[in-house]
Amino acid sequence: MRNFEIPGRSAVFATEGMCATSHPLAAKVALDLLQQGGNAVDAAIGAAVLLGQCEPQMTGIGGDCFVLLKPAGEERIITLNGSGRAPAALDAADLRARGMSVVPVHGPEAVSLPGAIDAFCTLSDDWGRLDMAQTLAPAIHYAEAGIPVAPRVAHDWGQPDHVRGAARRFYMADDMPLRTGQIFRAPGQAEVLRRIARQGRAGFYEGEVAQDMIDSLRALGGVHTLDDLEATRCTYGAAIHSQYRGLDLFEHAPNGTGAVASLILNILDHFDLASLDPLGPERAHLEAEATKLAYDARNRFIGDPDHTTRLAHMLAPETAAKLAALIDPRRVLPDVAPLTEAIHRDTVYLTVVDRDRMAVSLIYSVFHSFGAGLASDKFGILFQNRGAGFTLTEGHPNELKGGKRPMHTIIPAILGESGRITMPFGVMGGAYQPVGHARVVTNLRDYGMALQTALDAPRAFAENGTLSLETSYPSATVQALADLGHQIIPSPGPRGGGQAIRMHENGLLEGASDPRKDGCALGY
Repeated sequence: MRNFEIPGRSAVFATEGMCATSHPLAAKVALDLLQQGGNAVDAAIGAAVLLGQCEPQMTGIGGDCFVLLKPAGEERIITLNGSGRAPAALDAADLRARGMSVVPVHGPEAVSLPGAIDAFCTLSDDWGRLDMAQTLAPAIHYAEAGIPVAPRVAHDWGQPDHVRGAARRFYMADDMPLRTGQIFRAPGQAEVLRRIARQGRAGFYEGEVAQDMIDSLRALGGVHTLDDLEATRCTYGAAIHSQYRGLDLFEHAPNGTGAVASLILNILDHFDLASLDPLGPERAHLEAEATKLAYDARNRFIGDPDHTTRLAHMLAPETAAKLAALIDPRRVLPDVAPLTEAIHRDTVYLTVVDRDRMAVSLIYSVFHSFGAGLASDKFGILFQNRGAGFTLTEGHPNELKGGKRPMHTIIPAILGESGRITMPFGVMGGAYQPVGHARVVTNLRDYGMALQTALDAPRAFAENGTLSLETSYPSATVQALADLGHQIIPSPGPRGGGQAIRMHENGLLEGASDPRKDGCALGY
């Protein structure tokens, strides 16, 4: 039991249904949809689309998503890849010929086609109970009526100097970032959502909305076409399955980086974490070293699986054993490879479980804050910059090519145990996400933390030759890590956020929501 005399939050318990999101309004809308007869898919779609208005710097209908779905009455996981591709006419060789060594983070070259709406429409058609008009009604209402800016959202709005052109008209107030309590409205997006509600995916990928996106991108120097947009399709698949000390971990396959979380845990499985202080330097050191090795594998191997990937090699037991043998508890490994993508922390994650125990684990993003900083001229659709996840290195598995999907940082997850699916969860925070998954799992399994405590606990991340620590780490741990040779820096703000719902065997639902965000878990 937590100490009720110090600040904190309790887990949420319910029996009929539950949602955990990064914004309370989205959690409430999810429950409303469940109580109107919808299932977890309907509730997740409705909440996710609304989060594009609640947290517009994090996500939106111009972005991508990944989904893990547990059908009602079954103990299996289905994945849906809702990530878009590079336009057919874009090629790394052309960018190299223009003198570029990386994809410009805030240029039209970084704008990949938006895949989330196709995924939402597909999920609704295949698995939902409500029609899209019912599911999208709350988001349409709030896009027009407006939503007060929450404190964490205002913090993340920041000073986005890269937001320019039409995007400044739609996402600034008097050319300034919105502050806590100011009302954000998106009437242009309300009209787009009405068209999707009437016409399905055609309301977005065809007609006036599609023309607005393509005309705007081409005016900005993009090579995107209506054919690129119309060809955007999500794909179903099988989850990556790995085990950690009796827990089953299900992650989304590449082009996402769920395999990195699996590899980190496979490496850590070679060490006795349970004997270490969860906030001590020994645990943080082992996690940092495993992170460096796993992210090196990520940078070498992960890309669009339609082209090439060495997933089996990454997840092989002998790979983890060889990497674990490189870790010395008394010595700091050099960074084996720099991270390829620019630093970012911008994502929303949500999970929903309904009364029939259908469970959805969904993550949805425009990549960097406000994506590419570009928007369509008429409807204000914010363009993601997921194409910045490509490399321009010739012959690399993740080399930019027309029609390819870039490596993605966003990853939903689900845990199981003894043949039963037990917990959809996710941790936001840009490139940190695989480490966040591994840390939640080890918090639960090795340290026996309660679910809310596992999300609350301090976080650390080894990146670009440094080890960033949240301010809640004990000072003795910080000093010991520095003495060991880690270059310690403060965390650049709260390290992501997380949401989880545990489905207990007795039918109880337990929800937890990260205090690093504005959101909550709600049930009924």
